[in-house]
Parts: sequence; structure tokens; C-alpha cells
Amino acid sequence: MQRKIRIKDIAGMAGVSAGTVDRILHNRGNVSESARIAVEEVLKKVNYKPNIHISGLSLKRKYKVVITTPHVMKGEYWESIHSGIHHALEEFENIRVQCLIYTYNQYDIYSCREVYDQVAQTDADAVIIGPTFKEETVRLTKQLDERDTPYVFVDSPLENTSPLAFFTSDHYICGYLVAKLITSIIPTGSDIGMLQAVRIGDQSANTSILRKRGFNDYLNQKKIANSVRKIPFTAMEPEKFDQQLAEFFHDRQKIGGVVVLNSRGGIVADYFAKNGINDIRLVCLDLTASNVRGLKDGYIDFLIGQEPEHQGFLAMKTVIEYLIYHKPVKVKNYTQLDILTKETIGYYNQFNFMS
Repeated sequence: MQRKIRIKDIAGMAGVSAGTVDRILHNRGNVSESARIAVEEVLKKVNYKPNIHISGLSLKRKYKVVITTPHVMKGEYWESIHSGIHHALEEFENIRVQCLIYTYNQYDIYSCREVYDQVAQTDADAVIIGPTFKEETVRLTKQLDERDTPYVFVDSPLENTSPLAFFTSDHYICGYLVAKLITSIIPTGSDIGMLQAVRIGDQSANTSILRKRGFNDYLNQKKIANSVRKIPFTAMEPEKFDQQLAEFFHDRQKIGGVVVLNSRGGIVADYFAKNGINDIRLVCLDLTASNVRGLKDGYIDFLIGQEPEHQGFLAMKTVIEYLIYHKPVKVKNYTQLDILTKETIGYYNQFNFMS
């Protein structure tokens, strides 16, 4: 998909202000002939096709959109979701959208509950939700349903909810694929370690539950007898990571591979690098900064990308277009899964939908 040319892009290319470009596009007058010629030359060059209907509607009202997801950290999964949302807002720069962002600790159900209570009290035109805790999210969506507030999921859909749409990868297939990959590169009969976050107030994230189901179904369907051993790690106490991993790998000679069904695979890759471990295979999810480093350094064998930026982009685009047109939208939307290796990561454009 080619990136949309914005009014401020045209203004920069023509050497005029964005206001001048807007007046020319909408025939409002009060511009010099030289400015008009310069802008029209740029419009012809870039083949600009303005959407007059959207531009007119954008002048009539301001939309308030709430975004609630786990905390955003640089180089991590949820930063990519928010980056996609930001790209969509740039695409619709003529639409007056006020974004209110509420983030929570994805490893603490009480943090999620507190933030969701704030979201429920906000008078919003629409809500974009990145869910982690199932029951808390269902409770929030029921409150939104009562107020006829449309909401869109990113990263994961949930049963017993009625979203306007959701944008996600297929987490069951993702887990199924991880099992297929790891069992293809480890010795027959060796054990598989599975990193699992310890959360406050809940057993697992919704996505992790779906991925584990897919993982186990592959093993059962293919009659693969490798034992799977849980590797607990306390996400809220990162200083304990190395100790927890050291305790797991001590006297674990049968461990042939490790899988990480969330975006924290870099933890294991860093541990392998610090301890010179290069004979245990590793399959992880998401192109976070630490995961990509682990892949390039050879400690991660396969890395599966879920297009989080694309999910965020499409979620915000869908919300804006729905608020403007009120047309029906496609509810179920799945992004592709990409399998990356050390040999291919250098050629991969994670956000190629924007290029």
C-alpha cells in the first residue's frame, strides 16, 4: 500500500504553508497565483486525489477516541501497535481526532482493572482495546455496549464480546506453528522448555492460552512425545530473570529447545549469550529490539512476526471511517504470520504495508 501524501507534505514540496494548500484544495481563495501554480504542480507530480467528502465532514465535529493497551516501552511489541495508530492519524490529518491513551501493567490484573475503570468513565466516541485479562476486558466491553460505544480489539479478540472489529494474528495457529518449528530442529526425545510469565491475579494472558492450545494440539496430533517443562519468570522483577533461568537449566541435560509464546524471547537469548549456550534451539515471537538482536546473533533460530503496526494502523483507520460513514465493517481481520531467520531478517521490512 502506497503511503498517502498529506497536506503538510504537499506544503513542504511547494514551499508554502499547509493553510495555503488547504485553501487551494477547497477553492477558498485568498492565495497568490504563484502559490497556486506551485501547489498545482506538486499535486500533479504526486497524483494527489483529495477526498472532498471526508474533508468537509472533518470540519463539522471533533471525535474522541480512547486507546487502552499494556504499557508502551521502546523497542517492544506494544510500541509497534501505537506506532501503527499514529500512522493512521497522519493519514487522516484533516479529521479532528482527540486521542486519550490509558495504559496498564499487563502482568498485574489490578493495574488493568484500575485503568479500565477510568476508560469506562470517559465519554468517548470509540475505544481501541489491547486486551490481556479476559474477565476484566469482558466487564469493560459490557459497559461500553450499554452506552452504545463502539470498540475495536487489537492483538486479540475475546469471546462473549461484540466488537465493531478486531485485528489480530491467529494465536492458535501461531502456537501450532511454534511447535512445528521447534520439534523440527531438536533431537528426538529431548525436552522442551516453555517460558511462562508469572502474573498477579490471573493465570495467563488470553493470547498465551490460545497459543498453548495450538502448541499442545500439534504435539498431540503428530504424536510427538517430547516433554514440555515450564520455565517461570517474574516479569515484574527483572533482576531475578538470570537466577530463574539458571535454576531451570541446572542439571537439565535433556533440554533440546526452548519456546517463548510471548514477546519476551530476548530474555532467554540474552541469557544464552552471557553463558555461552549455543546448543539449545530457541523459537520466539515478535520483532522486538531484543528478539531481533538474538536472531541476528544466532541464539534465536526462528522468530515469528505478527504485524503489530499493521494491526494498530487498521484499527484506527477502521474507527475513523466508521465514525464518519457509519457503514458496516468487516469484524474478523487476521494479519499474516512471518517466519524470520538470521539469514532473512536483514531483508525484511516489518512495516512494508506503509511502503
